[in-house]
Amino acid sequence: MLENLMNYYIETFQINEGLRTFFAPGRVNLIGEHTDYNGGHVFPCALSFGTYALVRKREDERLRFFSKNFEAFGVVEADIANLAFDNKHDWANYPMGVIKTFRDAGYKIDKGLDVMFYGNIPNGAGLSSSASIELVTSMLLKAMFNLDIDMLEMVKLSQKSENDFNGVKCGIMDQFACGMGKKDHAILLDTNTLKYEYVPIKLENISIVIANTNKRRDLATSKYNERRFECESAVDALQKQLNISFLGDLSEEIFEKYAYLIENEIQRKRARHAVYENQRTIRSVNALMARDIKLFGELMNASHVSLRDDYEVTGIELDTLVSAAWDNGAIGSRMTGAGFGGCTVSLVYNDRIEAFIEKVGNEYEQKIGYKADFYVASIDDGAREI
Repeated sequence: MLENLMNYYIETFQINEGLRTFFAPGRVNLIGEHTDYNGGHVFPCALSFGTYALVRKREDERLRFFSKNFEAFGVVEADIANLAFDNKHDWANYPMGVIKTFRDAGYKIDKGLDVMFYGNIPNGAGLSSSASIELVTSMLLKAMFNLDIDMLEMVKLSQKSENDFNGVKCGIMDQFACGMGKKDHAILLDTNTLKYEYVPIKLENISIVIANTNKRRDLATSKYNERRFECESAVDALQKQLNISFLGDLSEEIFEKYAYLIENEIQRKRARHAVYENQRTIRSVNALMARDIKLFGELMNASHVSLRDDYEVTGIELDTLVSAAWDNGAIGSRMTGAGFGGCTVSLVYNDRIEAFIEKVGNEYEQKIGYKADFYVASIDDGAREI
């Protein structure tokens, strides 16, 4: 594949000298959804598919971006010293945002670049294609300009880019998983302190199966930012009597004792999910480490119910896939990502995977009217040069 990408790069930019190649994975979150911007815990892992970037440095200050996934846009051009969000730039706003954020942070990026991207993450599936683009851009900037920056700082700047340049108020989980991923491990991350722990994923005769609803979702125009505001409003209400900064600071018991302070019923439901999901995530990791896969699956299921009923970010497509998974042998199944479409993640015994995909796929197509796509996930390392 890399040879084909190199040939395509040469055809696009008419040059190949000084060419270097980078990769950043997508991610799937096993449990801990909509907790990252609430100061709670998440449990993601990096995937074997992601975003490739082929790049060479220019002698002027011109930036040229091309994506093999969005060929119709052609080459998107900009000047390195004059980067601003523009809807007409579409996908290219993500690498542009990273470059501007690095420069604003004081990193010396004084030459232009010719960059070609190719991603094999299903676009719009909620497996974090945007964070993957951001981290692969961060990696190539570090390498091409010999920047003195570590991965954690690249993760933070990538999140800042998505928040400020692209206007998506995401938490840090996506960028953290894409940058800090480790093969055959998931990451238990406290998003409040950024304290993290690599947890080996030892699933004997069990695989992670990702199902894509094929319903496109766009975080920037979805209700994602609305949910974040609702949670922040709930914190404001609780702070009348509690010394907290985030919903993740609360145990279930303390939340139930003071939930009456949140007079808005919708905000109370959102807060309940954030608090309980955080505690579910901690318990699920303990279950996994104790090899109690049954309990881990039950906590995954409870996570989906909470996301469906209290956080209201699922919808008929995700609910249909999860319900079919529960009925067809999944140890546990839940939506993953921001919701409003995207993907589910299920734990399935290896000898049942083929039948699982067939039955769940058929039920989904019969009810929704179009097909879902399925992937048996492999857990890989984070962003790197290849």
